[in-house]
Amino acid sequence: MISAPVRTSVGSALRSAAASSKRAPIARSMATLVDEKRLPAKFGGKYTVTLVPGDGIGKEVADSVKEIFDALKVPVQWEQYDVSGETTGGDDLFQQAMESLKRNKVGLKGILYTPIDQTGHNSWNVAMRQQLDIYASVVVCKSLPGFPTRHDNVDFAIIRENTEGEYSGLEHQSYPGVVESLKVSTRAKAERIARFAFDFAVKNNRKKVTCVHKANIMKLGDGLFLNTCRRIAEQEYGHTGIKFEAMIVDNTAMQLVSKPQQFDVMVMPNLYGTICANIGSALVGGPGITPGCNFGREYALFEPGCRHVGKDIMGTNKANPTALILSSTMMLRHLGLESQANLIAGATYDLVKEGKIRTADLGGSATTTDFTKGLIQRLL
Repeated sequence: MISAPVRTSVGSALRSAAASSKRAPIARSMATLVDEKRLPAKFGGKYTVTLVPGDGIGKEVADSVKEIFDALKVPVQWEQYDVSGETTGGDDLFQQAMESLKRNKVGLKGILYTPIDQTGHNSWNVAMRQQLDIYASVVVCKSLPGFPTRHDNVDFAIIRENTEGEYSGLEHQSYPGVVESLKVSTRAKAERIARFAFDFAVKNNRKKVTCVHKANIMKLGDGLFLNTCRRIAEQEYGHTGIKFEAMIVDNTAMQLVSKPQQFDVMVMPNLYGTICANIGSALVGGPGITPGCNFGREYALFEPGCRHVGKDIMGTNKANPTALILSSTMMLRHLGLESQANLIAGATYDLVKEGKIRTADLGGSATTTDFTKGLIQRLL
């Protein structure tokens, strides 16, 4: 969950951070940093957005978002592609979805299933980010008012490099029983994710950036990432007053579950990011409430911050649509539709805080339909 001041600024802040790998001038207001040329064009007064509901509970929670948008008459029309990682032969549909994203520049998606067996296809979630160079993943883990968890006052953002590291997908069997998996790290991509993290911190009044690494063991790969983040912090953002620190990833996992309040903005390579995002999501209530977004220079893709397809509750009308709803409000801010975004997000937070309509993951018995109807009633 994102607090009211952060909700107001996060869309423009993320756009400005992603628009250039160079640090934005601090003196300029965020409004002047939005590059309108990178936003999609309106046709008939509406934005066209690519929608990929995903597997598992994807269609159910995507339907919830569509109902809410229809009820509020949000000026968005969907190009929907029911891509699935569960079926074979879906490459053509996946490519159609990719072409749609390239046209529209903005997408909303659920999570696509990735098979574990060796005969299965590579992750289409990763393929989207790599092919479109959507390099920055943002997941904000924040305590929900009215929904107590083990830790109070949790509020940190995970900035994850999306396009390289262990997720490069470069593996081969050099000899029967011997597999080599390449972790690719580059200075250029470390620089741009470091700048993105610091720009996010500056625009959202954050005080500290923590670089998560394993440079004590992977001295070249993670060493490059750590040293680059430290150099960017000192040379380009030293005047901002934002504190920089570094933490080894295994210690980070322990610190997250024992004292998460110490974290503010966290920047890290791909694999560590997906692990920490799952931990962070569990700290504040689970995958059903954690929104996320992904940004590149040209494209933006909004999806739940915790990558779970929810196959165990698929088709039961038990899914919590909050994560995708809040992700869609982040998308609306990216499109400049601030008023609709604030209405939907505010009503969502109020509904959870009130506690009368809660899905099973939040300790209630309400259905996906109940939650959606309750939210629409608050909006109308």
